[in-house]
Amino acid sequence: PFVESQIQPASLDLRLGDVAYRVRASFLPGPDTTVAERIDELKLHEISLSDGAVLETNCVYIVPLLESLALPPSISAAANPKSSTGRLDVFTRVIADATRRFDVIDAGYHGPLYAEISPKTFPVLLREGSRLSQIRFRVGHALLDDAALADLHAHERLVDSDNADLTSGVALSVDLSGEGSDGFVGYRAKRHTGVVDVDRRGGYPAGEFWEPIRARADRSLILDPGEFYILASKEAVQVPPDFAAEMVPFDPLVGEFRVHYAGFFDPGFGHSAAGGTGSRAVLEVRSHEVPFILDHGQIVGRLVYEHMLKRPNALYGTDLGSNYQAQGLKLSKHFRAAR
Repeated sequence: PFVESQIQPASLDLRLGDVAYRVRASFLPGPDTTVAERIDELKLHEISLSDGAVLETNCVYIVPLLESLALPPSISAAANPKSSTGRLDVFTRVIADATRRFDVIDAGYHGPLYAEISPKTFPVLLREGSRLSQIRFRVGHALLDDAALADLHAHERLVDSDNADLTSGVALSVDLSGEGSDGFVGYRAKRHTGVVDVDRRGGYPAGEFWEPIRARADRSLILDPGEFYILASKEAVQVPPDFAAEMVPFDPLVGEFRVHYAGFFDPGFGHSAAGGTGSRAVLEVRSHEVPFILDHGQIVGRLVYEHMLKRPNALYGTDLGSNYQAQGLKLSKHFRAAR
């Protein structure tokens, strides 16, 4: 049965089942093939999650989820890592049978769901019932076009900028000024750390896992290949109660770095009705093959907005005691006493 706390304002938390399969490589099943069939071909061993287990870095695991779907023809779904999952650099995607895409479930799908999990920086301890992903259900085309987004911004002021760039979503840029954060602009994850229990809140001193990054005089930051960074947006944004939002890449052709594993923003994020005054987006950033220079104010993503069918009963923030309302530069809920 569902646990009430799984239900979020615009999504449902997904829970891990009781077994993890270590597989040789990531995969998509493709048409006419089930995930279970591919697991049988690719599994190296299986690990019970009933009493908890550690998943090692840079290994690929497949975990059947406790939830399955029976979607009507009019409803599709999309999945994303939860905020805390992304901030731990745990690469997580949801897979369905016979699919060609990660994190996308077609309308009318009936069948099981699986999580692909690959910790990239910290080994993680998880167990049956742990929640790494969330799923959002859609009817029709709910995305706001540029005109509708401009109209919403005129009424709600979605971003605290007098010259907001609203082309194909609200543009978000990186803050490397150090202003308002004691001269710090972010964190770089340390290597060869201890294990992080994904269900343990405030259990770890930040200094054992993260290195604070001070602002440079030229307000730039060189991303080292393979390193993981927590940064923040220059802009404070909000999501009105009748809308949901999602972070999308600024330009898919700029392949040097990836920003924001966890893309869903719930109704009420940063909104005054939910105890917010605009919240900066925390950016999970990883460079790929080459060192890459980020400059202060460089656009790194866009926030696209969608209509909700109706206003949720509870909003992100004060209604739910959310972890990241009115946030600035903030690590995941697992860490305490940063800097």
